[in-house]
Amino acid sequence: MSHTPGALAPDATVPAPATGQAAPNQFALLRQRRFAPFFWTQFAGAANDNLFKFAFTVMVTYQLSVSWLEPAMAGLVIGALFILPFLLFSATSGQLADKYDKRAMIVWVKRLEIVIMAIAALGFFYKNVPVLLLCTFLMGLHSTVFGPVKFAYLPYHLGERELTGGNGMVEMGTFVAILLGNVVGGLIIAVPEIGAHHVGFACMAVAVAGRVAAHYIPRTPATDPHLVVNWNPITETWRNLRLAGEQLAVFRSLLGISWMWFFGAVFLANFPAFAKEVLHGNEQVASLLLVVFSIGIGTGSLLCEKLSHRHVEIGLVPLGAIGMTVFSVDLYFASRGLPAHAGHTLSGFLAQPAHWRVMGDLLLLSLSAGLYSVPMYALIQLRSAPTHRARIIAANNIMNALFMIASSVIAGLLLKAGFSIPQIFLVVGLANAAVAFYIFMLVPEYLLRFVAWVLSRLVYRYQVRGDEHIPAEGPAVLVANHVSFVDAVLLMAASPRPIRFIMDHRIFRVPVLGWLFKLAKCIPIAPQQDDPATYQRAFEQAVQVLHEGELLGIFPEGGITRDGQLQPFKGGVMKILEQAESQGLHVPVVPMALTNLWGSYFSRIEKEGAMVRPFRRGIFNRVGLNVGEGVPAARVSPQGLQERVGGLLAT
Repeated sequence: MSHTPGALAPDATVPAPATGQAAPNQFALLRQRRFAPFFWTQFAGAANDNLFKFAFTVMVTYQLSVSWLEPAMAGLVIGALFILPFLLFSATSGQLADKYDKRAMIVWVKRLEIVIMAIAALGFFYKNVPVLLLCTFLMGLHSTVFGPVKFAYLPYHLGERELTGGNGMVEMGTFVAILLGNVVGGLIIAVPEIGAHHVGFACMAVAVAGRVAAHYIPRTPATDPHLVVNWNPITETWRNLRLAGEQLAVFRSLLGISWMWFFGAVFLANFPAFAKEVLHGNEQVASLLLVVFSIGIGTGSLLCEKLSHRHVEIGLVPLGAIGMTVFSVDLYFASRGLPAHAGHTLSGFLAQPAHWRVMGDLLLLSLSAGLYSVPMYALIQLRSAPTHRARIIAANNIMNALFMIASSVIAGLLLKAGFSIPQIFLVVGLANAAVAFYIFMLVPEYLLRFVAWVLSRLVYRYQVRGDEHIPAEGPAVLVANHVSFVDAVLLMAASPRPIRFIMDHRIFRVPVLGWLFKLAKCIPIAPQQDDPATYQRAFEQAVQVLHEGELLGIFPEGGITRDGQLQPFKGGVMKILEQAESQGLHVPVVPMALTNLWGSYFSRIEKEGAMVRPFRRGIFNRVGLNVGEGVPAARVSPQGLQERVGGLLAT
């Protein structure tokens, strides 16, 4: 793959990323130049990919008789050919995205798209399948180069509180573009005699529109302009995978996203055959399935910002995984035993009540996939080092390609073995449950954040104020009043980053909660006179947490209050700060106050104790967390911290 060095040279005069007021919501980003031109550029690219691919798939499934490409296999072959460049060229694309100005990269890619679509127009005009297969590969190459640029662009221009919403908008836009591309492609190709000609014209028009939008994207400087590009895709692919593996949570999130694409590719590739052979519908029914699927993905993606309260909330991932399994399994049962029909038109298909259950399952499983994927993308962008973020995304694309090719191969083998398409959906749904369980056990943070999300959104009505004072990076000590057995879980729900807590060793014996706190790698502590070794080990581990740049959570009262009043703070926090100072760590302390939690099910009351009356205060009762500004270590004292937390309780 060649490039013009002058066109892609790093620009030393590019503006710094915006650091002002965050957009009030994800839709407001569409009015800002840092996001809107980029959004419409990627929208046009996704629309063109799918207009082309779906029109081509429908043409060889319904209209042409190609001896060497069976209709049932056409979608799988076209899908596999499209994603093959992701496997071959993602490593190179990631390097280019880190080395050069991202706007220049996008403009270059959009020019390439116009050339590819001109060739595709000729292929459609002459209904030349080999030429269109070549263009399928080239459009896959176009998307391969664009992918790392796209996901590396967002963290530069969006803050942490905008990242989930921005990714949600991109995912929504992508799948609305898929929807429009597939609908338009399906409708145009169905026009007798001239449909294929008009598909070529439409692809050219969309490619030009994408190039025009790219012109207005602001310059985004290279993150590693001195990078020496390794043009060997094999060695660079291995290097990228090793680079991604250096951060375990990021790497396993890449695995999770790749599995989602495996899951989704099985459905998307089989929709034309599913509509024809199982639902007995025509091309319009196949388009309707894609409409429903795309609406679901878009809705789930947009819901992420609302459900996460504008943070990167990976607790939504298990919720999405559950929905993906439940509704894909139900889709199997919903599509069994549907009466044979010569060929439903769109109106005839919608007139059958049994078909509404099929569409409902498709909508909800795709909505769940949106909830599953957006937080994972945001986590990768947030926790990857900026200097090689695009290469991490390239590693993600490589893994996605491997998983999607595997999905095509496995689905094809299952079809050859006699499995029906609904049975394939069932197998994938059950496999999703196993894969999700495996990932959540490997990365307990997902499960812990899910529990925290459920507790803070469904058990309580949880309101957080001042969460911008929780450091987005670097070590810090978080101190809070101790009101209940779930204080740590609620603090986890408020923080965009994991928190390691020091906790009384006895709480680890509490059923369920103890298991969760062990998963969270909480640090047990015992009174020095009872267990000197555990006491000393707790402080050593606490300092190590800070040395690794993580957040450390402490409840300085030393125990859960029995009367709801703030108890005197003990001096353990001072010992941790002193040991950290001796190692050259100057760590801020962030005071926090949990409000209105005492008297709830998980808190202690003198006469009753904790967790004895589930509905002591009813359900959905309001609790809160007030977060104060961080205090430099040199100005910290137990009495001063107690006064700050007391002041936050009074606000």
